[in-house]
Amino acid sequence: MKMNKFKTVLWAFGILLVVFLGFFFYQMTQSQNINSMMTILMLILGLILGGVIAFLLSKKMTAQPAVITESSHTIAESMRKVFKVVAAEGHFNEIYNYEETTKLLNFIPSKKKALVIVQAKVLVGYDFEKFKWEVDEQNRKVKLLSFPAPEILSTETDYKYYNIEEQFFNLFSKEDLAKIQQNGKRQVIEAAKKSHLPEVAAEQMRTLLTELLEGKNFFLENPAQISESKNQIDYDKMNQNSDKISNQI
Repeated sequence: MKMNKFKTVLWAFGILLVVFLGFFFYQMTQSQNINSMMTILMLILGLILGGVIAFLLSKKMTAQPAVITESSHTIAESMRKVFKVVAAEGHFNEIYNYEETTKLLNFIPSKKKALVIVQAKVLVGYDFEKFKWEVDEQNRKVKLLSFPAPEILSTETDYKYYNIEEQFFNLFSKEDLAKIQQNGKRQVIEAAKKSHLPEVAAEQMRTLLTELLEGKNFFLENPAQISESKNQIDYDKMNQNSDKISNQI
């Protein structure tokens, strides 16, 4: 749209210039002065040259499609069997404000700052490999001996940067952006731990185990132990390792 407007203005300017030169040529032809004729000739040559330059500029300013080259190599680092169940899901929006001030030559202040909106989806659940229970076949009941705390199994984050301010001698580096994302994700995790997600996950797991055992004609002896674990929410170690790897990139 902007290119079409530019071309329209350029053509209008050219037409006006031709009309002006035509009028000027008419006035100058009334005299027999050779210098006037040379002036007219120079003006015509200038008009032709200006038209050629305008044409080349219009061709150069025409938007050309960008050439994008992509390549990807995926390597499966490790695989193993797990038995983890998601019991609760939460969505969070975190406003993270980052500001860093340094001094150039130990006396000139230089500041850079960024406002980041962190949108995250947090999944909380349980690792069944950590369960310990005792089964009483005769009395058809199950007793929980050790019940693990709910874990943050997954954190999917999306970062939107707003109001980025930096100076020429104090620009954002890759390490700065990685640190901003790491700190923003950590704030989301802390908010998830303090939210009602652990309670929701504990209640969901208590209902799930109770219904599963009742379907097999078993009775859960101490379901209260599940509710007690809600205050001991943990962050999955696999996620911690992935955070370390992303920070090293």
